[in-house]
Amino acid sequence: MKRFAVIGAGSWGTALGIIAARRGHEVRLWSRNAEVVESINRQHVNAVYLPDSQIPERVRATGKIEEALQLAELVILAAPSHATRAILTSMIPAVDPDMIFVSATKGIEIDTGKRISQIVAEVVGENFSPRFVCLSGPSFAKEVVEKHPTAVVAASTSVELGRSVQAELSSENLRIYTNDDVVGTELGGSVKNVMAIAAGMVAGLGYGSNSIAALITRGLAEMTRLALKEGAKLETLMGLAGLGDLVLTCTGNLSRNRFVGQELGKGRRLEEITGGMKEVAEGVKTTQALKLLATRLGVEMPITSEVHAVLYEEETVQEAAANLMTRPLREEF
Repeated sequence: MKRFAVIGAGSWGTALGIIAARRGHEVRLWSRNAEVVESINRQHVNAVYLPDSQIPERVRATGKIEEALQLAELVILAAPSHATRAILTSMIPAVDPDMIFVSATKGIEIDTGKRISQIVAEVVGENFSPRFVCLSGPSFAKEVVEKHPTAVVAASTSVELGRSVQAELSSENLRIYTNDDVVGTELGGSVKNVMAIAAGMVAGLGYGSNSIAALITRGLAEMTRLALKEGAKLETLMGLAGLGDLVLTCTGNLSRNRFVGQELGKGRRLEEITGGMKEVAEGVKTTQALKLLATRLGVEMPITSEVHAVLYEEETVQEAAANLMTRPLREEF
């Protein structure tokens, strides 16, 4: 039995807390939302973010981050990417070198274009070298807790750490593979959210399977160009953290990012859409970070550019689709 701290009690953080508890671990789930904390501790359910899932008694919620981290051996980071640096900074007095940091956050920091592993290295690295694992892959929280067979990846430059997370969280319904490509795993989990917004736009315009298939395929090409430029491995992008997560998020009805794009395609305003959502659609902010990163690296990402233009430059979804379809003709590879 291990002691887990889960930092962030949205649907995915709550789901990971449930998974860890089902494996026999003690879990402390941190949330800054007092309603969530009370709901978990009193009714054993997260009434705000995962209302249909019973939470084991091994999971206790707290609004005090130092309490969540006390004696924790594995720390799961499940807060939105834009909040990660500030949360990590607040954690510093309570962290120690033996903790394993497991990132379950799929996003990139807006202002810097940095991945979660880089943020952890910067913030925690001022005190000691953090032990880091990225957990990513095609996994809707609701389906995972309902025990739908699911496969994800634990990526770490340390084989030992990756296998440790694999051993502690894998079950008959959750199969965790390992790899050593943190860069590719993180970028796959981030870029796919932007592509899911684009896929939603396509659906919102009323286009069918041909269009979605084209979008996913060309989105994978963009993801791969960027990741390889950053030093990732091609096979990672062809695996669960790349293609697998991309397909799920672009086609699944539980995808928040796809929902945002679909509603944009129907003509609704971004502020109206996100204002009615309980949880963050990571792709909205990640689009800004990706645009910054692609420009910095000199990587061509036309779908990302058009999503950015719709979200932040007043371009219509119809104009974005037309721009992509009228780009100069070229060879596929």
